[in-house]
Amino acid sequence: VPVMLGGAALTRRYVEEDCVKSYACGRVAYARDAFDGLALMDRITGNDFDGYLDEVQQKNAGRPKNEARKLGRAADARPQRPVDLEEIKLRRAELTRGVPVPVPPFWGPQTIARVPVKAIVPYLNERMLYQFQWGYRKEGRSLAEYKEWAKKELRPVLARISDIAIRENILVPQAAYGYWNCAAQGNDVILFDETGRKEVARFSFPRQNKEGGLCIADFFRDVDDPGLDGERDVIGLQLVTMGRRASEAAREWFADNRYQDYLYLHGFSVEMAEAFAEYLHKRIRGELGFAAEEARDHDEMLNQGYRGSRYSFGYPACPNLADQSLILELLRADEIGVALSEEDQLDPEQSTSAIVVHHPQAKYFSV
Repeated sequence: VPVMLGGAALTRRYVEEDCVKSYACGRVAYARDAFDGLALMDRITGNDFDGYLDEVQQKNAGRPKNEARKLGRAADARPQRPVDLEEIKLRRAELTRGVPVPVPPFWGPQTIARVPVKAIVPYLNERMLYQFQWGYRKEGRSLAEYKEWAKKELRPVLARISDIAIRENILVPQAAYGYWNCAAQGNDVILFDETGRKEVARFSFPRQNKEGGLCIADFFRDVDDPGLDGERDVIGLQLVTMGRRASEAAREWFADNRYQDYLYLHGFSVEMAEAFAEYLHKRIRGELGFAAEEARDHDEMLNQGYRGSRYSFGYPACPNLADQSLILELLRADEIGVALSEEDQLDPEQSTSAIVVHHPQAKYFSV
């Protein structure tokens, strides 16, 4: 059965070189957006999917790869390196030693009933919006030339769509976030209640398959080594949504043949959910006392120019989407109208969830 993969969490290279390894027959293709998906469906229904895979293979023939492999063919199983738990504990103790545990302003979940859209717009990643949501590529321009072009041609579109979204209440930002005591055990992160004694949830994360391979759990104190002060570590959870009206309005615009505006609104609402996640993460960092450590430049801040990291399920370091159910349960997601579908996707679509790690060395990495 042919498989199409795409979306904000995936890149063409990741799909064509890594995801194909997980599918026995290797018949996996990348679709950048819905339009690419429709074009691929034409190839599939026309019994030309294998022809498409051959075209991709020829195009990528000169590109460096981690390992040689032909698209459409089964991948060899990768050997797994045994995990030495004592080695993990030793490295974790070295990593967390000297990193004070921040004191959150409260324990457990808290709901934010409404945030003004205008407060979130400054956190919007315009480059992601223009290039990946709206599909306006650089096409030979330098980055400086592209930014200048986008400022003249695309910012007026952004301003128009933003004004409509605010005026017609298309975006209804709501959020839930909170703090829990936690500790690491192997590749797991255990969440405890306010006392730090009763386990309330547990996340299991993959580890890089190499010597000294990283795992998200490494950025927290070990359950058997809470430190000289006897403290548990602390973890943040967050959930944001732009509400259901965004998808409803986009469908209405599509039905009215406003195809370009539909594309603009859908991309804007999706990227605004990401901006809202940045907004809330910044609030969490401020509450934990890290505000002074952030980059002053906006683009640098959006490129992890701050202390710690925010990990969303579905990405390489924490790929299990089903674990979002724990976040939704702990944050009482029903209070802001967010649920998990049968496919473990957040509903409404314009929603994101994440765990927040305070450790200074916590950054994104692939597994």
